[in-house]
Amino acid sequence: MQIKGKPTSLDIAHLAGVSQPTVSRALRGSPAVNQETRKRILEIAERLNYKVDKNASSLRRQHSGTLALLFFEDPTPDDSAINPFFLSMLGAITRACAQRGYDLLISFQQLSSDWHADYEDSNKADGLILLGYGDYLLAESRLQRLVAQGTHFVRWGAVLPGQPGVSIGCDNHQGGHDITAHLLAQGRKRIAFLGHASNHYPEFFERWRGYADALRAAGIDADTALQADAISSEQSGVEAMGELLARGAAFDAVFASSDLIAIGAMQALHERGLKVPDDVAVAGFDDIPMAGFVNPSLSTVQQDTKVAGKILVESLIALVNGETVESRTIPVRLALRKSTGA
Repeated sequence: MQIKGKPTSLDIAHLAGVSQPTVSRALRGSPAVNQETRKRILEIAERLNYKVDKNASSLRRQHSGTLALLFFEDPTPDDSAINPFFLSMLGAITRACAQRGYDLLISFQQLSSDWHADYEDSNKADGLILLGYGDYLLAESRLQRLVAQGTHFVRWGAVLPGQPGVSIGCDNHQGGHDITAHLLAQGRKRIAFLGHASNHYPEFFERWRGYADALRAAGIDADTALQADAISSEQSGVEAMGELLARGAAFDAVFASSDLIAIGAMQALHERGLKVPDDVAVAGFDDIPMAGFVNPSLSTVQQDTKVAGKILVESLIALVNGETVESRTIPVRLALRKSTGA
């Protein structure tokens, strides 16, 4: 390839067989570029007598005034592919951005590529807000890669030791404990749990831990026969409740690890002629807008989406400005309604 005029980073990218953002990262010494690739890029840059344009580089590092909000695609009965809980948070995030003078770019996470990691290099956005992640053990390596690339990002999720980057989340353990304690106070003794209770879904796992601790405080051991895996969707709630009923184990209450699961569970109970809360009390977690309008209205654990959205935006802007930011847990409260006899 013959270079006409002053060589550019695009010329280097073409010769090295990599993207322009990869060249930019290699030239600034980012650990995200492996040693062999960095060496090849530096050799090509030296051969072309490439000089970094400090003025252009400085311009690229200037803030774009835009933050990117990336949704994880969830299974939904409509075409939105967005968990309703995150839609509730969207308004708060949008308002917080406007108050701080930032534009908001919204898209889905394309977790099969590095597209989401190239936002800052292409100057599309100063940082990322990540909502949702699916199986955490699969997503963790991508979060670690964002950290290695020096990408500014915050995520909504469980706040646990050793996690990559900054996490903002609610007190899942306390919420699970409190809603289970409420069911116990209503005279329920055989309380089932719907949702994954493993490190693959740490938010649900923390809710299960709170549930188990509340049972233990009442002298009751958590029964594995009363736990059924479920992801956050109505259909998964229907299927988990069907599995639970098929086992034949007796239960008089259900704590579902999300409102969507709870709503699906109530549908399955209704189809089998069981009344809520007379036969089975049902509680959820999230307090999505739909929770107050289903019949019977759903008792649940409320996450404060207004506070959450504001903290996510303020934390990300602080990271962009070079400040130290710690992960943070937001308190929860109970929203008690007819599904538990409240």
